[in-house]
Amino acid sequence: MNLLDRLSGPDDIKRFSVRELYRLATEIRELIIRTVTANGGHLASNLGVVELTIAIHRVFSTPRDQIVWDVGHQCYTHKILTGRKADFLAIRRPGGPSGFPKRSESIHDAFDAGHASTSVSAALGLLAAKRARAESGSVIAVIGDGALTGGMVYEAMSHAGQLGYPLIVVLNDNSMSISANVGAVSRLLSRLSATVRYQNFRRIVDKAILMVPFIGTRVHPYVLRAKRSVKALFFKESLFSDLGFEYAGPIDGHNIALLCNVLAEARDIRRPVVIHVVTKKGKGHKPSEVDPSTWHGVAPPAQCMEALSSEETGPVQLMVKGQTFTEVFGAAMLTLAEEDPRIVAVTAAMAKGTGLAAFQARYPGRFFDVGIAEEHAVTLAAGMAAGGLRPVVAIYSTFMQRAFDQVHHDVALCGHPVVFAIDRAGAVPEDGETHQGIYDIQAFRAVPGLAMLAPAGAGELVAALRWALARTGPTMIRFPKADCPAEPEILKTPFVEGQGVLIQAPAGSLPNNNIPANSPSVVLFIVSGTMVDEALQAAGLVAHDGISADVYHLRFLKPVDHGFLSALAGRYKAVVLGEEGVLTGSVAAELAGSICASHPGLRVRALGFDERPLGHMGRAALLGT
Repeated sequence: MNLLDRLSGPDDIKRFSVRELYRLATEIRELIIRTVTANGGHLASNLGVVELTIAIHRVFSTPRDQIVWDVGHQCYTHKILTGRKADFLAIRRPGGPSGFPKRSESIHDAFDAGHASTSVSAALGLLAAKRARAESGSVIAVIGDGALTGGMVYEAMSHAGQLGYPLIVVLNDNSMSISANVGAVSRLLSRLSATVRYQNFRRIVDKAILMVPFIGTRVHPYVLRAKRSVKALFFKESLFSDLGFEYAGPIDGHNIALLCNVLAEARDIRRPVVIHVVTKKGKGHKPSEVDPSTWHGVAPPAQCMEALSSEETGPVQLMVKGQTFTEVFGAAMLTLAEEDPRIVAVTAAMAKGTGLAAFQARYPGRFFDVGIAEEHAVTLAAGMAAGGLRPVVAIYSTFMQRAFDQVHHDVALCGHPVVFAIDRAGAVPEDGETHQGIYDIQAFRAVPGLAMLAPAGAGELVAALRWALARTGPTMIRFPKADCPAEPEILKTPFVEGQGVLIQAPAGSLPNNNIPANSPSVVLFIVSGTMVDEALQAAGLVAHDGISADVYHLRFLKPVDHGFLSALAGRYKAVVLGEEGVLTGSVAAELAGSICASHPGLRVRALGFDERPLGHMGRAALLGT
């Protein structure tokens, strides 16, 4: 009988022997590999923390003890152990479990997550709440070494050290190379530092020094400083010590027995502790172990085959049907950078995800990956622009939300010519609420002097990027996680700031802001970005019912010519406005209001997403919500 079949909740593993726990780890890996390769999801990151997750649940008892997963993409083993094994086969599918922690899904999920570098702050808040309510239980933050590039972590750790609460931070290090000699010394001495006996001894010594008449209080700070200076000569953890944390590690993150011992000691210290564990990302799956970056996130089989076919055909070529917006952006950056040596690329730990891996390889001196530090990425680009460069900052829409102040204060108020390539804008399939890119329009349209473009396909994306790089102020270009649709010939017309393109039925068209004298069509669709393709399909459908419809592609979400669009709308009997973003505060809603004010009898409807977060489902299903 499989051990997984004997597992109904996290307390069950407390009855397993250590030998059985290793068998359980093997079974969990097999389940994760089988499920993720079928459904898509995060593979390598989850395979690396199987033993660590088992050890945490072996020592602690959720939900009394609370685990906060940084990002949350490594929580699959946690979900399997906490009563969701039967549902795990449907993970990331509609109606199945999310690929991230969700409190609404289980009492064992302490905090919803999806973005990086938040776990220590959230865990400290949960611990503060426990103390305020006089509740027992530990709080553990599990954070990867990559998330330590985010400044929020250090703000939280500084505060945790100041408070002295017994927060346990498990640092999952799956990339750092540790020297054998230094590692051996560090393991030996740090385990001593993390034992309860040592902590009791240290408190006795500190108390004795402080009790020495006249000089105790004056000598104690020097003794403390001397201890830290000596430790700094031998330990890698001096940063954590300076922040007020005890440090244990580095230790083998796949040794369950050792992990359990160290976690139990950390639980009993009752002081802030960092446990540094070293794991192998993708462990147990050879392709993931060899190339954890590629296997970090896995697409469903159909998408995998498409990606494989694209790689086999050689270098990406522009305007190829089925090519993604991200691929088009990456190829365009190579072309434009060859033309202009001032162009540099900046991203936040997403070189491959934003299509810039080839740029990084060809122009390493002009590529800057700042880690998970979106705020720094934006202000860095502002400085580059001030120094005469033309920076392009490529960040996912959901992560760009973090850098609003920097876009406003450091870029826009100064008028720096920074280009923001906002990938994953609009509906984002499978990842769920935390990754939807449907809020950037409202957030950034208010930024002074910022132009915002939404290209409809590959050709327009290249043209938009070229236009933005020639502009003297900041520009934001948003595009989705999707294949580029076919583009009507009219969309090859040059960009003019604030102007769009009218695509007339059945095959006519008018470039830019030209109003037809007498349009034979009765319906006008006003849309932007990939909604152009959706509107053209809708126009084709209503044509079967004898209703002719034209499509106006805004191109610009800012600036927008309200007067022209209101006059254009007056030529039709009905106007439908659509936007791939939240309807509240949208361009579509704003235009609908101005059109209704100018034409009281005109039938006008604005379409967009509700404010409620969108769950994990396919892109087509998301657009239909």
